[in-house]
Amino acid sequence: MKKLLVIMTAAAALAAAAEPARNSLEFRNEFLGKFARTGLSTAPGDAMMLRILIEARGAKRGIEVGVAAGFGAINMGIGFERTGGKLTSVEIDPKRADEARANIAKVGLENTCNVVTGDALQVLPKLEGEYDFVFIDAAKPDYLKYLKAVEGKLKKGAVVVADNVIVSARAMADFLEYVEKSPNYETVIIRSSMEKNDGMSISYKLK
Repeated sequence: MKKLLVIMTAAAALAAAAEPARNSLEFRNEFLGKFARTGLSTAPGDAMMLRILIEARGAKRGIEVGVAAGFGAINMGIGFERTGGKLTSVEIDPKRADEARANIAKVGLENTCNVVTGDALQVLPKLEGEYDFVFIDAAKPDYLKYLKAVEGKLKKGAVVVADNVIVSARAMADFLEYVEKSPNYETVIIRSSMEKNDGMSISYKLK
């Protein structure tokens, strides 16, 4: 009986060793590939663009407004893990926030990504310190309000990305006018994914 137990324990250990660790890129890519995305989730191409922007910028402190189930947060979290940074995601829906936390933990990013439950317009002004990366993907008419809530905390050279700026351009017209005309930003609108036939604005804070 003891011999059988030893053999079973050894077999289990070997099986566990054969499985990729939850913080390995192999495991994470497989997890993201099977992720149950919804209409609220960031498209894969857009999520990869966010990761690349974070790594290229060397961003260390990021904010995500609207986390949904955490698909975008995981992609950004991988980028922040590589730069030694941290991501704070704000989600108004408690159920979505809990789901995002669970998904983030499944890929070992719970020490890099922190999900805060609450109304971003109330949470953002209370955040302390400076930030160098922001991703906005929540209530479209409030995009400018979200930006204004954190603008004073943004470092020179910070990158501000906003999602759905083509399909929902009318709803966020004041935001787009601001980042495109303000002398404080250089802005471009891109399509990094055609999945939703939409696009993102990318703004660089000049001062």
